[in-house]
Amino acid sequence: MIDTHVHFWNFDPIRDNWITDEMSTIQKDFTPKNLMRVYNDFKISGCVAVQASQSEEENEFLLTLAEQNEIIKGIVGWIDLKNPNLTGRLNYWNNFKKIKGWRHVLQAENAAFILDKDFISGIMQLKDYGYSYDLLCYHNQLEHIIKMVDQIPDQPFVLDHCGKPDVKSQDLKTWTENIKTLAQNPNVYCKVSGLLGEADWKNWKELELFNCFDVIFDNFGANRVMYGSDWPVMLISRPYQDWFNLVSKYAERFTGEERNLIFGDNAKAFYNL
Repeated sequence: MIDTHVHFWNFDPIRDNWITDEMSTIQKDFTPKNLMRVYNDFKISGCVAVQASQSEEENEFLLTLAEQNEIIKGIVGWIDLKNPNLTGRLNYWNNFKKIKGWRHVLQAENAAFILDKDFISGIMQLKDYGYSYDLLCYHNQLEHIIKMVDQIPDQPFVLDHCGKPDVKSQDLKTWTENIKTLAQNPNVYCKVSGLLGEADWKNWKELELFNCFDVIFDNFGANRVMYGSDWPVMLISRPYQDWFNLVSKYAERFTGEERNLIFGDNAKAFYNL
């Protein structure tokens, strides 16, 4: 089994100012060693480490961790996709085979950034190197994401955290329509991850999360969905075990072959692990 979405950091209150005081649980260092026990308990054999900081130094940090920790099977790094010398940077990072794809924190950007021609042109270069692209956005940005993805139909994308639906309010109508549209592109996958952060952290109900899972699986199908934890961010709500058990419980409705896809095989194929 593969966990397709984890972060590691040496906590820096200035760089990591997105981790607010109400998220004090995660205002500390997190390393692969913190995951070993829970991965052993659940027989999870590895993870994909995803950038948490927008700098090329982050790539170096994650590559160093990957050299020291066998559980890191792949890295989703950060690169300036608008850089006039993007080709040069991609050629450089292409020497490091653990880097499988790239991500920019689009949830912090506006529509003009998402649809910027230079940004889209940058993503267009990724397929020449076999790189994937992780889409991180809020539910109210999906309309712009769809317009962007439509311009690069042959690029492998994966939607992080189900596009961050409003789990708490359960106002899922527009999100559902946009997921339906986005999923029509066969090159777009989806990570079942990160939903605890969009729920009422301490008082969510299983049904609220399962309502979101229903939409994702109805549209992407078991062959384009991957399990991810969003550890350690999800610790603001529950221990790792609770999230893994929740997704496992929902997955009981699928065949053994489909569960293998969701918990490992899709990730291996998508990220070329």
